[in-house]
Amino acid sequence: EGRRQAERRRVIPPQPRGLMKTLALAAALAAGAASVPASPPQAKPRADFERLRYAPVRTVCARAPVPLTIDGRLDEPAWKATAASSRFVDIEGDREPPLDTRMKMLWDDRFLYIAADLEEPHVWGTLKARDSVIFQDNDFEVFIDPDGDTHNYYEIEINALGTVWDLMLVRPYRDGGPAIHAWDIAGLQSAVDVRGTLNAPGDRDNGWSVEMAIPWDILKEAAPGRAAPKPGDVWRVNFSRVQWDTEIVGGKYVKLKDPSTGKPRPEHNWVWSPQGAINMHMPERWGYLQFVGVPAGQIPPEIGGDPNERVKWALRRLYYRQREHRAAHGRYAGDLAPLRAETIMVEGLDFRPVLSSTESQYEIRAEGFNGAVVRIRHDGKVTVE
Repeated sequence: EGRRQAERRRVIPPQPRGLMKTLALAAALAAGAASVPASPPQAKPRADFERLRYAPVRTVCARAPVPLTIDGRLDEPAWKATAASSRFVDIEGDREPPLDTRMKMLWDDRFLYIAADLEEPHVWGTLKARDSVIFQDNDFEVFIDPDGDTHNYYEIEINALGTVWDLMLVRPYRDGGPAIHAWDIAGLQSAVDVRGTLNAPGDRDNGWSVEMAIPWDILKEAAPGRAAPKPGDVWRVNFSRVQWDTEIVGGKYVKLKDPSTGKPRPEHNWVWSPQGAINMHMPERWGYLQFVGVPAGQIPPEIGGDPNERVKWALRRLYYRQREHRAAHGRYAGDLAPLRAETIMVEGLDFRPVLSSTESQYEIRAEGFNGAVVRIRHDGKVTVE
């Protein structure tokens, strides 16, 4: 329950793979399929939501010179030649965690490779069944939105036992989801290496590492043109580490409880790119990953930036304000005046948004840079044409 209530596990029969079939399943869920409980009600948006810290991190992903062996150990020359990320920060971005967490990425013609190193004096895990709710253990999590529209994105979680939970989000929970928990990444390779003794409270460990190879055959289903990336392409990604406070009771690790409730204390969430709030499911706040054609160890080209990302963010602020308006008045604003659109500026652009609406839906569009038209809908999907 707690902060991750919206991600409680749902029992769904295995489904055929493929994006179109996944979306068909999602439509059935949204229509109220009897076998699947509805998503829990979403909390009302905070009035200061758009003013939460927004500082997406940017990085590049170099080419792997040879296919990597996925064994959890990051000792291959390609990984050694790849610079690690900055140290993960608290999800809200205002505190440095006490334990170090860093990740690396590489790619080739078949896979996106992800590695993570987690400092941990007490490595433990309990969940062994695939698609368990892995964040009930300490875990490492991957989030990928190939086209950056905040819809149809991927999540992978893994614990120190190597147990995986992979799922697809048709939309963020705030926009009605649903999450397809029965969806699997065909061909996913993953492994964990523990530097110490798993589930042995009597000693002190050094940590654990994670290695994944995620096939483009799956990731490209939600990518622009339904194709694997090419050098210069930019995707939105983020990485999270869930960490629980524990104590040793009867020779076992036990989650510390809040004396006032008798329930486990809320988990810690440490991330690569700060979200500004305790919510990973705001894809517009994830970091930027740019694929480059140079091999690991060589100096990559300078990271480029699409100026229309600034237009997307301006429209996203109006989306936040529309949510606030609906929470206060029971409906979306029918014109831009209540949204104070004139207070939002885009450097280098005469930002003039246009709102089209019905009683229950809306679209806001604006002319962007280089002749583009940028749009955002009531369900949060943002596109550039």
